[in-house]
Amino acid sequence: MKKRAPSNITTGYPISRLKKIILTAILLALLIVLSRFLSVRTPIMKISFGFLPTMLCATWLGWKWTLLLNVLADLIGATLFPSGAFFIGYTITTAVAALIYGFLLYRPTPDKPSYRQYVLRVAIALVLVALIANLALNTLWTSITSGQAFWPLLVGRIYKNLITAPAHFVIFLAVEALLRKPLSRILYSAPADPIEEHNSKLPDYD
Repeated sequence: MKKRAPSNITTGYPISRLKKIILTAILLALLIVLSRFLSVRTPIMKISFGFLPTMLCATWLGWKWTLLLNVLADLIGATLFPSGAFFIGYTITTAVAALIYGFLLYRPTPDKPSYRQYVLRVAIALVLVALIANLALNTLWTSITSGQAFWPLLVGRIYKNLITAPAHFVIFLAVEALLRKPLSRILYSAPADPIEEHNSKLPDYD
């Protein structure tokens, strides 16, 4: 019996290192713009769309590139576009979030894991990031830097995350679905030249 062709549009080529570097650079610029210029910061919380580049990088490239993306974005943003005194705790938070997203969301191809499993992983990742990064770590750092008591801050942040986590879930899945087909054609397409084809077959240790 003839096997049914897979539903994705990949060609079987792994993503080349050159494409990974270019994509990470684009997402890095986007993350800095979204988190530094198109965000709203209050004394106890920050509202932005900076989660989108991070989660997209985690989906396409895995935890190592996502960790690099988040840490570089935090350090470059704090250096070039400071919005207050630099505090290493928030860099730790963004690194923890990158690891959670990277391990749970990574899809080597658009069909692995299955879309149903992927949606479940997105939900789990958002819950873990909300609990560990946003509620635990960021509340602790805000308490230290602002001098406010931890528990009152935590209560306010719980309400914020109850609203933002579902919103992030819906927004991210919509954006990822919109970008999946065109990005798959670019990322998983055959290399344009023999050198890139050779590099795409080199082990990347992702």
